Amino acid sequence: MRRSILLAAALTSTLALAACGGAETGDAGETAEPTEETGAPAASGSLTVWVDESREAAVTAAAEDFEAETGTTVELVQKNFEDIRTDFLAQVPTGEGPDITVGAHDWLGELTSNGVVAPIELGDTAGDFEEVAVAAFTQDGQVYGLPYAIENIALIRNTALADEAPATFDEMVAAGKDAGTKYPFLIQTSAKGDPYMYYPFQSSFGAPVFEQNDDGSYRPELALGGENGEAFAAWLAEQGDAGTLSTDITYDIAVEAFKKGKSPFIVGGPWMLEQFADLDLAIDPVPAAGDQPAQPFVGVQGFYVSAQSQNALLANDFLVNYLSTQEAQVALFEAGGRPPALTAAADAVSDDPVVAGFREVGAEAVPMPSIPEMGSVWAFWGVTEANIVSGQAKPAAAWQKMVADIEGALG
Repeated sequence: MRRSILLAAALTSTLALAACGGAETGDAGETAEPTEETGAPAASGSLTVWVDESREAAVTAAAEDFEAETGTTVELVQKNFEDIRTDFLAQVPTGEGPDITVGAHDWLGELTSNGVVAPIELGDTAGDFEEVAVAAFTQDGQVYGLPYAIENIALIRNTALADEAPATFDEMVAAGKDAGTKYPFLIQTSAKGDPYMYYPFQSSFGAPVFEQNDDGSYRPELALGGENGEAFAAWLAEQGDAGTLSTDITYDIAVEAFKKGKSPFIVGGPWMLEQFADLDLAIDPVPAAGDQPAQPFVGVQGFYVSAQSQNALLANDFLVNYLSTQEAQVALFEAGGRPPALTAAADAVSDDPVVAGFREVGAEAVPMPSIPEMGSVWAFWGVTEANIVSGQAKPAAAWQKMVADIEGALG
């Protein structure tokens, strides 16, 4: 009954989208007569779904249930994840491409500005997801993606070397020195910098990259300048002078050093965990270096509906009623190792303290800005941080120039 109610509720908001397309991947959109039992339209037609290799088996299981219950044909097309956004942007405007594609929430600004994705109707299921997951796919009050996984960095701690979570950055460094290891803590950096990894420390100085609206969405107004941004830049210089931060510590060096017990702490994400299988780990919040909470970026994975789909109603039904079940979201978690976006699924897998730790940190994180302007920030941002850490640039002057350069790029 829940499916029928949600399907009928979605009809008003998605039927117009179903009629506007020219997609060549499915049958022409048809709305069947309401059934006597439920009053909801009977499903018909076909859907094409783009997935990457990791997610294919989990989506296949949900698609088989959908086919059996609705009579809809679902074709899964495996794509390299790195190619999906480019191909989707190129094909949808020509009337090609899939009805549904897997993707990341930070694609949203580019996808909506190019008019290639349609809103979806979550209905009452919106409250079943972690709040940050739905917020990440929301723009101008509309939800554009069905979230399935949340990804963020945290402080990964080797409990054999440090038995307590540090409350502040200084406490972490002190604990690292007390452990007698080569590095007090590890964080990947390079000559091009790594502002994604450094962002929790920057946010603790009250210098977010963009201003946020009351609903948490971003607007293209830089917020990383001013006194707070320059205070963070000064901190980068201090840590570089002290050797606590170094552009010599690349990803591979950081991971290998932590794996070999050369530091109690590493700032990192779940993608590192396979390397640390022999260690006893705890997952803690990144400790603040400034006087505000250290908030990492959170990335949310999900599924988008093509703006040119001729079967938008069926696509919405598949996402909301089949890929948002606990079974489907746990299967997607098992495929990718990221905490599920569906709260019940996240609860089900949180008996693992590592999963629970990343989930708790992610709940207090902020979505990576998905506005198109974010693309103009990265290059200036990372290089500036690296030059300050390495001592090649004066912190205040370099930070001010970076802000000016980004503003110039934004036009």
